[in-house]
Amino acid sequence: MSLTIYGIPASRAVRPLWAATELGLDFVHVPTPFQGGFTRTPEFLALNPNGHIPVVVDQRPPEQGGEVVVWESMACALYIARHHGQPDGTRITPANAREDAQALRWSFWAVNECEADALTVLMHRMVMPAERRKPELATAAEKRLAVPLRMIERHLQQQQERGETYLAASRFTVADLCVASVLNWARAARSLMAEHPLTHDWIVRCIERPAHLAAKALGEV
Repeated sequence: MSLTIYGIPASRAVRPLWAATELGLDFVHVPTPFQGGFTRTPEFLALNPNGHIPVVVDQRPPEQGGEVVVWESMACALYIARHHGQPDGTRITPANAREDAQALRWSFWAVNECEADALTVLMHRMVMPAERRKPELATAAEKRLAVPLRMIERHLQQQQERGETYLAASRFTVADLCVASVLNWARAARSLMAEHPLTHDWIVRCIERPAHLAAKALGEV
């Protein structure tokens, strides 16, 4: 059985790369940037007809389904956690139905409620050249993000009251990985982060994990 991950860390592909690294998996990383036509070759389109990274190819025994191809970054990370981790209550894999439900709902929530605005903040506050930035777009995105950030701040407070310091449990799980990979983009909104200190502290704890740092350091072309 072998696992191959296509993509580069400076993209949503960091999610499955991070998940595989957290689990200590022996995987093949194929650096595939989203620019330059690398995702438009016939070979890549045969894996993902959308022409996007990441793609995970899991070579499994025939009795386990044979070759499995997964795309969409959240699906890739959740798949790796579920099918390559152990539900033993010590790793990122959900250990029970409650943790699995938390991972699913928070991951979809992050994509639907936060990702577009968090990316807008990142691009127009930090990444794009100054002359191309549109601060008014970032400001509008930050106003919209205030609503979901209030929600996750409240959830983290409730988790603390339960004695759990992460989204789904008392330990870091794939739920935290998926959501932190999105909300980390919003850290460029300093005033917004200051208004949600539990969320900001939780994001930092997640992204400073050795596995995330190692995944981000994987070679790019």
